[in-house]
Amino acid sequence: MNKLTQVRLEQATPLSTGRRRSARIRHKIIHGSIVIAAIVLVAAVGVAIQQSLAGRGISFSFDYLLRPSQFNMSEGLAPAWQGWWPMFAEASSASTNLQMLAAGLFNTIKVAFLAIIFSTLVGVAFGVARLSTNWLIRQCAFIVVEFIRNTPLLIQVVFWYFAFFLQLSSVTDAANVESWFVFGQSGLFLPLPQIADGSTSGAVTLVVVAIGFFLAACSSRLSPGLRWTMRGAGILAAGTSYLAGFRIELALPIVGRFGATGGIQLSAEMSAILTAIIVNSTAYIAEIVRGAIEGLPKGQWEAAAAVGLSRRDTIRDVILPQVFRIILPSMANRYISLTKDTSLGIVIGFPDLFNVSGTVANQSGHSLETVVIVMAVYLLLSWIISALISHANGRVTLEGAR
Repeated sequence: MNKLTQVRLEQATPLSTGRRRSARIRHKIIHGSIVIAAIVLVAAVGVAIQQSLAGRGISFSFDYLLRPSQFNMSEGLAPAWQGWWPMFAEASSASTNLQMLAAGLFNTIKVAFLAIIFSTLVGVAFGVARLSTNWLIRQCAFIVVEFIRNTPLLIQVVFWYFAFFLQLSSVTDAANVESWFVFGQSGLFLPLPQIADGSTSGAVTLVVVAIGFFLAACSSRLSPGLRWTMRGAGILAAGTSYLAGFRIELALPIVGRFGATGGIQLSAEMSAILTAIIVNSTAYIAEIVRGAIEGLPKGQWEAAAAVGLSRRDTIRDVILPQVFRIILPSMANRYISLTKDTSLGIVIGFPDLFNVSGTVANQSGHSLETVVIVMAVYLLLSWIISALISHANGRVTLEGAR
């Protein structure tokens, strides 16, 4: 590089830096102006709606959330505070409207969380089966996926509830009998892990500390030595809690004369909406996985075969790790849609957030406020799912770049 070129670069660098800084400031001003304009527009619409309601003698307030709901729910836990500790009890007519909405939100999150886990596992398996070398497996997976994707989810919900769960035999027996798995018209009953009665508060505290150490050891920001130290401290705390009397016991379902009690109960309504969403989302996730696998270069398969890897090892060790980095943005959209699909539980009487909100609005007469709350909650859930997937996407991208 000659001196003339070096001088020109030195003269151009401050100017380019100044232009970039000006461009960033200009972009921030534009984005800030758009956000402020949107906030002002929403506020103006809100004020106009409030004035219109006031002119008709209708008040716009959220005071009704603290009033008794005066209706019951078929299932759901209403949160409450006992001192500094949150407590959960069966929702009843004495619960406030806010507690009822919280119970409905808990049911929505419960179904969405379980559906995300199981639909992902089964969907990945079906996506791989769609590209199987076995003709029968490939065609069966194709037929199942296409049939589910081309059937409305609402019809699937109605099918699973009325044509499957309500057609099962009732769960009754002459005497009380403990069982690990109870499945019948009243729903699904599973064992419930719970803390044994003899466990002391100190032992429970040590378990919480042990869990905290194990979670801290999962952080990639810590050095390997510090992570192993965290794991050792967690093992030490867990062992000490065991010596202090901490025990976990299983509460098994009990089949009696009038049905089953105890354990974890999934009602027929929850089982139907959960099954329908899992089956429906499995088909879409399978197509996402299949498309991602087919989008990978063929050289990946050839290179794995060249080093002697079997097809199963190639899929497990070479293909799927790359596929997960590709499909995460699409999976975020699927998870968000899945969460919103839980609102279809209203057709079979499952008390999710949308179903409970309709009852609260009818009982209180505050329909607009309730709709605003429900929209904000679903928006918040979508943002949380999007943020979690974006964080995971950033982590796997950085690890893949290394």
